[in-house]
Amino acid sequence: MLRYLLFFLCVTSLFGFNFEIVNPDVANGKTALIRFEKQKGVIFKDIRVGKKNFPIFENPLKKGEYCALVAFSYYDKPATKELYAEYEENGQKKETLLFLHLHAGAYKKETIQVDPSKVNPKAPAVKKRIAREYAQAMQIYNHVSSKNYLREPFILPIESSITSEFGKARVYNGSLRGYHSGTDFRAKVGTPIKAANDGRVVLAQKRFYSGGTVVLDHGKGIYTCYFHMSKFDVKKDALVKRGDILGLSGESGRVTGPHLHFSARINGVQVDPLQLITLMNNNILKGNNL
Repeated sequence: MLRYLLFFLCVTSLFGFNFEIVNPDVANGKTALIRFEKQKGVIFKDIRVGKKNFPIFENPLKKGEYCALVAFSYYDKPATKELYAEYEENGQKKETLLFLHLHAGAYKKETIQVDPSKVNPKAPAVKKRIAREYAQAMQIYNHVSSKNYLREPFILPIESSITSEFGKARVYNGSLRGYHSGTDFRAKVGTPIKAANDGRVVLAQKRFYSGGTVVLDHGKGIYTCYFHMSKFDVKKDALVKRGDILGLSGESGRVTGPHLHFSARINGVQVDPLQLITLMNNNILKGNNL
């Protein structure tokens, strides 16, 4: 019954505008895409899910089509999720209730041995640093830029094999410490790392856990992150193009060896970066499946 309900609510024009939920059955830690067809007198605003608002923005490559990327946390439980599409129609504020199904992702577990000082640091100065860096990062990720830098499909930041996928439960030195928040690529120290797409550098800094870190703002709340780097070739506030070299890979921060950790956030929510960019490439930016 749920599948029929979702189908009915995912492609419809009952509410004064046409819309489609591209992937109405999505896993935790993944991103859903909703497309809207522009209608006379309708101004699209946001998709509200709980306390989060995800912007509805015009497709940069298709005039008259609007999109929203709705991110679900790794910690979200399976449920039928209520999404409120907020818009104005002929000057009046309105909202429409949409539904999609969130299921549990089939994530694996991995055990990792690292320097004990990186697992549960005791020094007050280190704890203050970690707290300061976390607050700084969340302030960045929760900012939704009105500009959209994206005009082309995403590319991978490095052509290499994947050594650890997004979502694996992480057991550090015998203690469960959360999950793997990105995708790891094999990369010897000194390998050039490319920008996955156009954007603005909002962070280029050495950090306690992520080591040498570059964060790109692609606009509309979309961010990609590049961790454990050994060298930066960009500075904060620089505008970069897809394929530009951000710096070199390394083994800084909490690591077991040299690699690139590549991750993504949407309006502060950590999501599977490869699923996100494949979703965008195939449905908004019209590129190839990675």
